[in-house]
Amino acid sequence: MENKQQSNGMMKENNAVKKKVNWSGSLIVASLTGAFGSSFLYGYNLSVVNAPAAYIKKFYNETWERRYGFSVVEGTLTLLWSITVSIFAIGGLVGAIIVTPIVKFFGRKCTLLLNNVFAVAAALLMSLSLLAGSFEMLILGRIIMGVDAGISLSALPMYLSEISPKEIRGSLGQVTAIFICIGVFAGQVLGLPEIFGQESRWPFLFGAIIVPSLIQVVILPFLPESPRYLLLEKHNTSKAEKAFQRFLGKEDVSHEIEEVLAESRVQRNTKLVSILQLLRTRAARWQIVTVVVTMGCYQLCGLNAIWYYTNNIFSEAGINHETIPYVTLSTGAVETLAAVISGLVIERLGRRPLLIGGFGLMIVFFAVLTVSLTLQNTVYWLPYLSIFCILAIIASFCIGPGGIPFILTGELFQQSQRPAAFMIAGTVNWLSNFTVGLLFPFIQSGLQTYCFLVFAATCFAGAAYLFFVLPETKNKTFHEISQAFAKRNKVTLEMQEMNHYPGERKSSVEQESNFTSSVDNGETKKEI
Repeated sequence: MENKQQSNGMMKENNAVKKKVNWSGSLIVASLTGAFGSSFLYGYNLSVVNAPAAYIKKFYNETWERRYGFSVVEGTLTLLWSITVSIFAIGGLVGAIIVTPIVKFFGRKCTLLLNNVFAVAAALLMSLSLLAGSFEMLILGRIIMGVDAGISLSALPMYLSEISPKEIRGSLGQVTAIFICIGVFAGQVLGLPEIFGQESRWPFLFGAIIVPSLIQVVILPFLPESPRYLLLEKHNTSKAEKAFQRFLGKEDVSHEIEEVLAESRVQRNTKLVSILQLLRTRAARWQIVTVVVTMGCYQLCGLNAIWYYTNNIFSEAGINHETIPYVTLSTGAVETLAAVISGLVIERLGRRPLLIGGFGLMIVFFAVLTVSLTLQNTVYWLPYLSIFCILAIIASFCIGPGGIPFILTGELFQQSQRPAAFMIAGTVNWLSNFTVGLLFPFIQSGLQTYCFLVFAATCFAGAAYLFFVLPETKNKTFHEISQAFAKRNKVTLEMQEMNHYPGERKSSVEQESNFTSSVDNGETKKEI
């Protein structure tokens, strides 16, 4: 009799798991809408300045001459353009720093909505700069757009990781990377001469930023807030239960509530921790190091260098200058395709193989690219090998290192630690981005084509670290992932449960009593 009951229990649990992997309509709409108004704009703003660069520089020169009566000197023009491009990263750093208090006070979904104020303001400033005759408006718009990107690249992965079941958390998390790639590709397409890549039309490239923002503002308010945020931070049981029901597409969410209860019992405290508190937490030490390494390698692995060399390599292959913008679309298409494939296989292969394998493939193709660039003037077909290596490096990056760091940041930390963890990850991300932009011209000037060996070494260091340290997080709860790091952090499970700090504490017993009021014999009652 007892065995029969156990068998029935296992069957119910398996059925529950099967149901949980279903993608509900609300889950799909929330992920697509959230990404379209957030990570899409980040990718779009990475590539949108490339096509109209010559026209924008001409606008800078004409504005300078109209104001001061003489043309701007070449060095000043180069400086203005460098500031225009790189200040986006400074804005991103600001956004990453301020995101923690914003997501704490407003929540994940509301943060994404409010962030559109920055996007719309930036779009208006940049698109009207030509009409107003002010290049300062364009530069200011770029830094405001950077703030938008800094906030969205933390708030969006946080939101997606908290609304998705663990069985599809990786696939849903890859939506962030997929839309970054789609944004880059969209910027390349709209920058073609037949569309907005003309002297009179380049402001429309920046005005187009308003469209994804408005779509997000219209749709996202009708979707629920993160149920984990409502449950653990706002202690609103009824709203959390309804959010779970909508995102999971089912009435019985007792299993999901129990998972969150297990985490709340471990934490004993849902007060958000500060960055200093998180850095001092022994039980989170290796998680922090892992996020810093993955985010650092995300920016320092050399993909920015690839974009720098692309046009030159295409020219060496005999492609004429007018055709290069169209050929460059192949890089954006490969990037998008690789990100989509990663999203489809991540729940089968796991995070570790894709991350380590992606870095490993980048090492191989960086080595081949170095040889082909060094000898390309001696063998006629080597430029074509260089083109293949560029596309292969882009694909290798997008399969793993291009999106999984954002997923890991959401998975490796408990609820109260997550905002501080994303702030650390965002700071490392944007500082590394700025460092590459600042130092790469000097590295390229000193090492020429051998600069790719520096990036190959970075990829090797990242892959080696992840091989020895990172546990697989596929299909694991946040508590199980935390337990996987307990031995490496040299803490016992009992110490892991005390992984919080003196201050305002909320008893897990008190919190659990709020949930059990709406749970009866394992089944949740609908709130009337």
